[in-house]
Amino acid sequence: MNIPLVDLKAQYSSVKGEVDSAIHRVIERGEFILGPEVNAFESEMAAYLGVKHAVGVASGTEALQLALLACGIGPGDEVVTTPFTFIATTEAITQCGAIPVFVDIDPKTYNIDPQKLAILLETKSARKLPITSHQSPLKAIVPVHLYGQSAEMGPILDLAQKYHLKIIEDCAQSLGAVYYTTQSPVTNHQSPVASHRKVGSLGDTGCLSFFPSKVLGAYGDGGMVVTNNSELAEKVTMLRNHGCKQKYYHLVPGFNSRLDGLQAAILRVKLRHLDEWLKLRREKANLYSQLLESIDGIEPPYVVSYGYHVFNYYTIRLNNSKLSRDGLKQFLNSQGIATAIYYPLSLHLQEVYKSLGHKRGDFPNSEQAQEEVLSLPIYPELEEEQMERIAKTIKEFVNSD
Repeated sequence: MNIPLVDLKAQYSSVKGEVDSAIHRVIERGEFILGPEVNAFESEMAAYLGVKHAVGVASGTEALQLALLACGIGPGDEVVTTPFTFIATTEAITQCGAIPVFVDIDPKTYNIDPQKLAILLETKSARKLPITSHQSPLKAIVPVHLYGQSAEMGPILDLAQKYHLKIIEDCAQSLGAVYYTTQSPVTNHQSPVASHRKVGSLGDTGCLSFFPSKVLGAYGDGGMVVTNNSELAEKVTMLRNHGCKQKYYHLVPGFNSRLDGLQAAILRVKLRHLDEWLKLRREKANLYSQLLESIDGIEPPYVVSYGYHVFNYYTIRLNNSKLSRDGLKQFLNSQGIATAIYYPLSLHLQEVYKSLGHKRGDFPNSEQAQEEVLSLPIYPELEEEQMERIAKTIKEFVNSD
């Protein structure tokens, strides 16, 4: 039997009664655009993440774009981010007329490397570029919490404060992930006091995607901007609805980027199950790592001590140059096991960003990762027998290579 990368039918079966009832409720009301379901979902998501405001929009990509615009990002501004992410991250930047500036990733976490970020900012400062003035083209940082694991936000937040930069968190793959910060010094006689903050609640804004394959997926597209800043929330609320507060009275150039009632109703059902699903994902990931740790050349995901990984993707790495990542992918596919490569070509090497002038070797960690990573099936309904079969098939490939 084939094993899909994600099994949306199995998830639907587990909540069918609740979802069908929610859909019927919306149809009976006849309120499909924004409306009470969207309002309720926004309130529930804000409570879940521990933020003051949540604004539903049409997609994760538009969540990023509207958040950037609300933060004042415009033509000619520079926005720092990672080259190892889905293009939506930088697409949103360029759609604002801004310029993506890349910083290489940590080779273990695949998230933006705070030390390299610090070097970039310090270099600009040393050249006396006015990065702390209002004339500065460098305006924001977009850290991506890749695969379901938080970026190392502590030093990133410190750098943003030092250089007066906005932080727009890309949480498309990481809803429910947590970043742990230490609030008091640690001594030999004292344990650290940890603050558990969900990603999306740390920066100026957080951006969510409800693409169907996410840990919380709609039955279509959808996204959300979350924030503790009332002014930013008000701006995003206007931008998503043609730039108006009152219908037909337009204050700013806006967009048609509204989350619809059907999707909100479905997401409200799923949100009630999310923590249990995340717990199951972590259990599956732990089992995977136990099954794979003894296979030479296969590196399970690195899990940081400062965060709670939700495993939107379970991504292994082939760390033996004699093993072919593409060969393993093809072999698994021939055995009915779906896989995916997130991502096969770093953004700085994409044709669309040729004008930025980057070349191979500019971001070596990102470039190495693009050749070595492979994501395996993971979802709450994945059975232990299926996982054992996947691990066994990987072992067969490694031993035959």
